[in-house]
Amino acid sequence: MQRTVFTLAVAALIASGPAFAQQSQPAQPTAQPTTQTQPNKPDPTINQRRQDQQDRIANGIDSGQLTAGETKNLESREANLNREVRDDRSADNGQLTQQERQQINHQQNNLSHSIYQDKHNSNVAHYGNNEVGQRRENQQNRIANGLRNGTMNAGQTARVENREQGINQQVHADRQANGGMLTGQQKAQVNKQLNGTSRQIYRDKHNGK
Repeated sequence: MQRTVFTLAVAALIASGPAFAQQSQPAQPTAQPTTQTQPNKPDPTINQRRQDQQDRIANGIDSGQLTAGETKNLESREANLNREVRDDRSADNGQLTQQERQQINHQQNNLSHSIYQDKHNSNVAHYGNNEVGQRRENQQNRIANGLRNGTMNAGQTARVENREQGINQQVHADRQANGGMLTGQQKAQVNKQLNGTSRQIYRDKHNGK
């Protein structure tokens, strides 16, 4: 009898061995899906397009294909677009969503089209071979150089071009009223305004130094 009980106990122990071993094994960790966080890097495509468009505007000023009014309008739109990109990135930890990228690219396409139209509308700036005309042309060249070398940004250029446009309108009105000429007093007034614009260009180009 005792031998039978012992035999049954051994058999039960052998049968429960695999189950006990299975329970005692440590649970394998469940593989969790991993997400890669993209580094907070500026969008190279958007930044390159902005730089390219700034170069095209600068070239248009330099060649005379863009007037002061056209440049002011383009630079104002460029400044607004830059602020929009900056605000979008600030709201998303330096990133742009896919929808934001599409919207910005759409705006850049429109701006690029406007640059092309303005440079090819045959509305070339005519400065004239005189002292006032030469100074206006020189200041346009300085603005173009500031855009090209990065010492002036879109906002600064828009403000200077706004002043330049006002001078151009005044010169145009004065000449129409005087058979295409400027009186001595009018020349003095225009030169005074050009001096102010010249100082503003200098301050804008050296405010980071």
